[in-house]
Amino acid sequence: MLINSDTIAAIATAPGKGGVGIIRISGKDAYAIAHKITQTPLKARHAHFLPFKDVNNETLDQGIALYFKAPHSYTGEDVVELQAHGGPVVLNLILQTAIEHGARLANPGEFTERAYLNDKIDLAQAEAIADMIDASSEQAAKSAMRSLQGDFSQHIDTLVESLIQLRIHVEAAIDFPEEEIDFLADEHIKTQLLHVQHNVDSVLHNSKQGALLREGVEIVIAGKPNAGKSSLLNALAGKESAIVTDIEGTTRDTLREYIQINGIPVHIIDTAGLRVSNDVIETEGVRRALEAIKKADHILLVADINDTKDKKITDLAPEFFTHIPSHIPITYIYNKVDLTNNNNENHDNHLYISAKHDIGINKLRDYLLKAIGYEQTTEGVFTARKRHINALTKAQDHLEMAFSHLMHKDGELLAEELNLAQKQLSSITGEFSADDLLGEIFSSFCIGK
Repeated sequence: MLINSDTIAAIATAPGKGGVGIIRISGKDAYAIAHKITQTPLKARHAHFLPFKDVNNETLDQGIALYFKAPHSYTGEDVVELQAHGGPVVLNLILQTAIEHGARLANPGEFTERAYLNDKIDLAQAEAIADMIDASSEQAAKSAMRSLQGDFSQHIDTLVESLIQLRIHVEAAIDFPEEEIDFLADEHIKTQLLHVQHNVDSVLHNSKQGALLREGVEIVIAGKPNAGKSSLLNALAGKESAIVTDIEGTTRDTLREYIQINGIPVHIIDTAGLRVSNDVIETEGVRRALEAIKKADHILLVADINDTKDKKITDLAPEFFTHIPSHIPITYIYNKVDLTNNNNENHDNHLYISAKHDIGINKLRDYLLKAIGYEQTTEGVFTARKRHINALTKAQDHLEMAFSHLMHKDGELLAEELNLAQKQLSSITGEFSADDLLGEIFSSFCIGK
């Protein structure tokens, strides 16, 4: 059932000027409204070239009208798309005419929300549509298409079905305690539960890869003044984004740059040099640097290699470095190797580079991909969001508890954990979803989609 039965309309193409623009109308009155604008009977799934007229019967433009009769449409309702010339003034005049004839302006994502509510797509597919639009790389677009085509949903549905079969076995045995068979000692239950756990682990792994392609990572470059942080930002970005001088404290604020490494979106943040200062502006820059560090997915801790002859990098400014949150991974970068004769080799998370002379930068890029958990092959990877990862992780936790209860032969607690795991998985495709979650998801869409 729909939230309401209003007929909605919106411009479905991107803002700005273009060769063609589309006004989309959906709802029970879509055909009637389009008929008033075109003044021509529209045959379903046929392109009609005709004029578009306003409420005063004046021609606004001429273009193509396409009618999709329910339920054979994107939203599952009657849908009409009016393809006009792609100027914003013309499109807004046609849209305003549709509103004057009884439509209302669609909310962000409302067309896709109606498609979901009318069972044209599930929630994971709906989110994949937005991910297709927002894709920043070829790999991200391909993974979003796999989800849109139902690959992700099919994996989730298979997991849910396996859990249902397991629950049937367990709960039936609980309901008939007079049976003398000890069902909790049945190896079939153990084997089936382990199989479900293995499959959840596999889907979670692929989902994390998809989340990387969609959301990328935030990497903060930190260190003392004049360590070469801005030079490193420029080297990774491949352009002169940050001002580089030999004067300490040149960088006073955080500077963000967006790059891609093998299709993975990477947000690199250059920060002010970490030191105690009496300069008000520099002190504020240090405060912002520390805030950025706390929110990072990964930290590149940079030092001039000549400053680390007898010290660790963290000993250079312990008042700052010792407060880096322990859960955030750190890569230690020894910069300016071109100024030393030492033959230093990379080991673990310690890398030796010269940002100024592009020495070791490619190895750093390769290292970062491995450090964030990216695998070179994206075959079979589907787009995923943090809420999907959270749901799968919680399902994983419930299955671990279920296994523990099975080992302790506590049937009712076993059944409850299996039920909770199923609900977590079902929330991904939308079978169990709160209204506030739906509102949050669809509000992030653009108007017209």
